[in-house]
Amino acid sequence: MSTAAVSGKDMPAQESWNVTLVVSDNGRTKTVVSARHASEYRQGEKQEIRLDGGVSVQLFNRDGTATLLTAGRGIVHDNRDIEAFDNVVIRSADGTVLRTEHISRTSNDRMIRSDKYVTITGPSRSIRGYGFESDEAMKRYRIFHASGEALSK
Repeated sequence: MSTAAVSGKDMPAQESWNVTLVVSDNGRTKTVVSARHASEYRQGEKQEIRLDGGVSVQLFNRDGTATLLTAGRGIVHDNRDIEAFDNVVIRSADGTVLRTEHISRTSNDRMIRSDKYVTITGPSRSIRGYGFESDEAMKRYRIFHASGEALSK
């Protein structure tokens, strides 16, 4: 199996407009990805789907709630990992909102990560910093170099 990355110089194997990709496991929907435009690239055994024109990703949590991610563009890798770029906004079911320029979501551990500047806002807090890691539900997260404000009662 080739370990070379899929090259941006290649022509897409196929293109689609106004697409929706559904990832399920044993009949349970785990992820729904929508975009205005998708291009599939292949190189040997590797494949990736590049999304642009606005991307929306619904990540369904184990409790049935959903976390919504929106971005300008994204990539779905052949191992089901997802990257999102350009004005990334993540909204959790409890109203927590994360904003950044790039995130990666790994399918094997269902974690969201970024090494970019992030802001997280919620009903009683605002946290900023560089480097981020969270579960998909955004219930347990950490910022590696943080500053912020919180309201106390």
